[in-house]
Amino acid sequence: MVVLAVAGHSLAAELEGTDLSNLYEAIDRDAVHGLNLTVPEDAKAIIKPWNERDDTTRYIESSVDDEVIIHVPFTQSVRVKAILLKIGRGEYAPRRMRVYANHPNIVGFEDVESTKSQLNIALLEGETGVVEYPVRVASLTSISSLTLYFSHTVGGEQVRMYYVGFKGDVKTPRPEATQKIEIPAANAGDAPVVDKAAERAAARQSTAR
Repeated sequence: MVVLAVAGHSLAAELEGTDLSNLYEAIDRDAVHGLNLTVPEDAKAIIKPWNERDDTTRYIESSVDDEVIIHVPFTQSVRVKAILLKIGRGEYAPRRMRVYANHPNIVGFEDVESTKSQLNIALLEGETGVVEYPVRVASLTSISSLTLYFSHTVGGEQVRMYYVGFKGDVKTPRPEATQKIEIPAANAGDAPVVDKAAERAAARQSTAR
């Protein structure tokens, strides 16, 4: 079950099978890391394939207080249309998420305070499944990495997260306009008309001499 967060309301939408717009395969999972976790690399535990989104055996918790930063790099440029979250309930549930696009230099909590975020989202509370937060298409285009900052839990002491995912599409590079495709002629009769005219002009010049 996925809950769609729209204009402050929740709309339950059942998604069957594999979600083809899920960007799981485009995430550089080995490079995912977090801040304020006992082990920074534990952050990759919540980057799961779509069919494991409801698994609660793998999760992360903040180490000291109710703030966590998750840095998610991608293997290629993507356009993100929605952020998918399954967060802890009750006192473990963060109520705010700030999103920073293409900021791999965010290495501490002081950086998130001095850097302007692309999105600042109020998170739904009390949901047991994955919640989908749609974003404006223009907000997260040509993305190489996203940094997610979670804070303001209900209990004020610890964050718990079960799943982070994204929906969107991979941006395919456009072919260069100057690139030419050359198709060799099978025989003289298939040669371009322009080439034939050039050959006749050259022959006339040779005859004139």
